[in-house]
Amino acid sequence: MQIVQRWILARVRHRRFFALAELNAAIAELVEDLNCRAFRKLPGCRRSAFETLDRPALRALPATAFQLAQWKKCKVNIDYHIEVDEHFYSVPHALVREQIDVRVTSASIECFVRGKRVAAHIRSHRRGVHTTLPEHMPAAHRAHAEWSPGRMLNWATTIGPRTGDVVRYQLESRPHPEQGYRACSV
Repeated sequence: MQIVQRWILARVRHRRFFALAELNAAIAELVEDLNCRAFRKLPGCRRSAFETLDRPALRALPATAFQLAQWKKCKVNIDYHIEVDEHFYSVPHALVREQIDVRVTSASIECFVRGKRVAAHIRSHRRGVHTTLPEHMPAAHRAHAEWSPGRMLNWATTIGPRTGDVVRYQLESRPHPEQGYRACSV
């Protein structure tokens, strides 16, 4: 590489270029000349050496570009989530308190246990937010997650207008509407 750099720089150092394309064309011409120049102590040139040694060993480039990834170990919290850059991603609830391997790329988060992928998420950079897949939740949590304050009120008003008032009171009188679900469902 050093000989290429010195040989090309020596030939273009006194020339003026007014466009990058012009410089690139000059460099391409000089690289071609260098590749065809005979070796001093060996037979042939760089071009012939490439054709006989390197070209037969070349393989096609992969169909997908290489994606840089970082690996880290995470412990699954009791809420079946792991933390990556202050964002929380769910994993199957059976892995609570286990140490798992996490592959972090610019676009995704993948979780592995003993080499087997157990979860994959699109990466989010929102701090303090949870990304949870329903299939990672225990059955009891999944059933609870299907309910919302709006759904609870709609259900109550189908029974009667006063039932709707009682349910509305139960949901609005607590710091979090979810805390009123048990009182409403009895």
